[in-house]
Amino acid sequence: MVPAKQSPRRRLLEVVALFTRLGVTAFGGPAAHIAMMRDEVVKRRQWITEQHFLDLIGATNLIPGPNSTEMAIHISFVRAGWAGLVLGGVCFITPAMLIVIALAWAYVRFGSTPQAGWLLYGVKPVVIAIIVQALWGLGQKAVKGPLTAVVGVVVFALYLLGVNEIALLFAGGLAVMLLENIRRWRSIAAVWLLPLGKLVLPVTAIVPFSLPVLFLTFLKIGAVLYGSGYVLLAFLRADLVIRLGWLTDQQLIDAIAIGQVTPGPVFTTATFIGYLLAGLPGALLATLGIFLPSFIFVALSNRFIPRLRSSPWLGALLDGVNIASLGLMAAVTWQLGRASLLDPLTVALALVSAVLLFRFKVNSTWLVLGGAIAGWVSAAIR
Repeated sequence: MVPAKQSPRRRLLEVVALFTRLGVTAFGGPAAHIAMMRDEVVKRRQWITEQHFLDLIGATNLIPGPNSTEMAIHISFVRAGWAGLVLGGVCFITPAMLIVIALAWAYVRFGSTPQAGWLLYGVKPVVIAIIVQALWGLGQKAVKGPLTAVVGVVVFALYLLGVNEIALLFAGGLAVMLLENIRRWRSIAAVWLLPLGKLVLPVTAIVPFSLPVLFLTFLKIGAVLYGSGYVLLAFLRADLVIRLGWLTDQQLIDAIAIGQVTPGPVFTTATFIGYLLAGLPGALLATLGIFLPSFIFVALSNRFIPRLRSSPWLGALLDGVNIASLGLMAAVTWQLGRASLLDPLTVALALVSAVLLFRFKVNSTWLVLGGAIAGWVSAAIR
């Protein structure tokens, strides 16, 4: 149990230590990152409640940018104030950035990306178990009645049928808000949404390379991008391959692959691209550009989350976004499971991990490391 009173310095050091460790060990994408954060800050350290954690998930889904990074920033802000907001986010991003810079250096020098299939082979089944545990715990708070349960199931099914995740997120939130507040209905003239996704940076096509344009391009992407790594791929290709002509399709695919196989945020793909284009200065500027909007959005939105929860209308909207977020998370987990549980060994890794998580409460970080070792051993004996 965390002591009731701790000094600001102690809280800040805790934030730095936790998110540095997660930055090194958080494989598997945003759903896995969020599951690991829940294990650490809700179950083990009790920094925030399950409901508060759910509300932070909903809030991160309402703003553009990388969800797991924004969760790290939100939690750090809640725990350690403004210094925590900055250092928590930086500590979560930096380990992945350094790893990606090293891999980019090897790519430039040797012309190919290192093989990491053995790593993902062992880690992915463990990640499935971690996400399932988080879904189970969060679902007990998010499902507040038949309405939210139905919305969650519908979002899950429609996502698997190919419906856009952002449309499902907002539709789920609006459905719960309207139906929960039908008795309070009076009249609504219009609903206005800021069309962030239509913001366009005024840069002309096929321009000579420059560091300022590199930074502004990634700043724009970080400020308007909703959705998964596949959406990131579409943005990067439109800007860097087609419009600016700075990358080839093969280089872009390699950059996305590096972002997927390294721990921490998938958006460190920007680090790899920046290094390819301009060495270390390019890597640092691209990383700063794509992540900077997340810090700003969290700083602006965090203080309004309690007000959202206290309003009957906006609280219901948040409930709807929360359950829609979990429906999307469950659908992604289903897809990952089908791609990851390939043979008896991977199924066994997932089942053993689930037992260790649910029954013995083993720290998810150790399970991820164990999965990596299992993948390495499997590759060595084949």
